[in-house]
Amino acid sequence: VQLQASGGGLVQAGGSLRLSCAASGRTFSIRSMGWFRQAPGKEREFVATINWSASIIDYADSVKGRFTISRDSAKNTVYLQMNSLKPEDTAVYYCAAEGRGTYPARRENEYDYWGQGTQVTVSS
Repeated sequence: VQLQASGGGLVQAGGSLRLSCAASGRTFSIRSMGWFRQAPGKEREFVATINWSASIIDYADSVKGRFTISRDSAKNTVYLQMNSLKPEDTAVYYCAAEGRGTYPARRENEYDYWGQGTQVTVSS
């Protein structure tokens, strides 16, 4: 499975961005996908996850009510709609996929495949 993340950029505080993560290859093996982020000098942290049927969705407390994860199974793509962005949301955002059926998958070691990351910068 290969993952291609896109959609990052520079936005002012209070603004919005939508990240996309397109999966290719053995996509039939994917059970859930997630988003993580890593800010400068910090460890990578969980942001959101969705299983492939979209019946199980989970968010980090820091983004609940502001971010929405969704998926388009026909396009093998997962989205992260980010609203009301704050400077502390500045990070490199990574998408990930897992095939073990761990729901909800909130830990890095539960994921098998990772995208290359896309930079999100929120200015104050």
